Amino acid sequence: MPVKKILQFDKTHLWHPYDSVISPGTVYPVARAKGPYIFLEDGTKLLDGMASWWCAVHGYNHPRLNRAVRAQLTCMSHVMFGGFTHRPAVNLGSELLRILPPRLNRIFFCDSGSVAVEAALKMALQFFHNKKKERNLFISFKGGYHGDTFHAMSVSDPGNSMHSVWKKALPRYIFAPRPSRRLTEEPSPGELSILKKLFRTYGAKTAAFICEPVVQGAGGMRFYSPGYLSAVRELCGKYGVLLIYDEIASAFWRTGKMFAFEHTNTVPDILCIGKAMSGGYVSIAAAICTDSVARGICGTAPGLFMHGPTFMANPLACAVSAESVKMLRSPAILRSVKNIEHICRKMLSPLQVWQEVHEVRVLGGIAVIEMKEKVDTVKFQKLCIRQGIWVRPFGKLVYLMPPYILNSEEVRKLCRGLITACIQYVR
Repeated sequence: MPVKKILQFDKTHLWHPYDSVISPGTVYPVARAKGPYIFLEDGTKLLDGMASWWCAVHGYNHPRLNRAVRAQLTCMSHVMFGGFTHRPAVNLGSELLRILPPRLNRIFFCDSGSVAVEAALKMALQFFHNKKKERNLFISFKGGYHGDTFHAMSVSDPGNSMHSVWKKALPRYIFAPRPSRRLTEEPSPGELSILKKLFRTYGAKTAAFICEPVVQGAGGMRFYSPGYLSAVRELCGKYGVLLIYDEIASAFWRTGKMFAFEHTNTVPDILCIGKAMSGGYVSIAAAICTDSVARGICGTAPGLFMHGPTFMANPLACAVSAESVKMLRSPAILRSVKNIEHICRKMLSPLQVWQEVHEVRVLGGIAVIEMKEKVDTVKFQKLCIRQGIWVRPFGKLVYLMPPYILNSEEVRKLCRGLITACIQYVR
């Protein structure tokens, strides 16, 4: 099909994320992808700075992941997980247990990050339902983002523009002030006092506190002090509240640690992971809890967890994810992430003095330029494509979360292209 017809069909019939069918944004037809590069139908070669919304950490068309998919296809692409088990699920579970804290040992596979959050919230509610306790509230930080399904939206920032349309239809929960302290700073006594007051007021009615540890992702790419998490962990223990960490975006070295909560001395009762787990090959996620939470859910009638996605533990997804997680255990991955962090900090930090820039911040494989005004996504992307890089800003944020496989020159190319695009954009 000619490219013109592809684009015409797309414009007439296909609906893209966070976009309009009346005046849709510009889309670019992709022909193929290999390593850290995306190739458009017209031959344009783009160095990927997004890792396809943070999941393609090994790049594209990776030979080890391709082999894992092909091998699994010769056995089965899918089978229901109700009443069955299979080697790919067991292999993936085994790989995850190698990197998880010992307490987190009950793995519930889901088919997307939002569904993993939904499952985690349901786990917390059913846990207390079985204990005959009326705990139906959740507490979260303002500024958070936990997905686009309904209950995930309800614990995301209530002022988030992506969710404001449904504000009146969502359950209303409790929000602590957005963490204001940087990674190296401790929370102020005033902020801790507000947290303590919220727990005193609502703790006895709260099932769980849910947050993104250390990095608030789609809510603003903000890095905050691990001291908040230590305080929350202590308060959850005091008031018998479960602690859920949403690491859909931050797990698997994105912050320079295997899990973002490793910046602290805390471990959650329930952990949500996804995105990078499959290396961007197939949608899969997991809600992982402690044995005590799992037994609390299943110890009384109905004696089972009331949740079961159709594509739960899909064998293809599990097979490629097991290989991806095995690759992520390599020390070379951490070295690569540290190299990305070092180069981005060195090259992008000077932008901090620009009058159009509010702040530049870098952590692990995340580099953020927060502008003072909202960025025109379509205009900025065109400027990036001229530089041979793929970057998709949102709100006031121009950021990089690239694949981990970039060599030093490729990281520098991303940074140079981004700086040039910023210069041209603000002129």
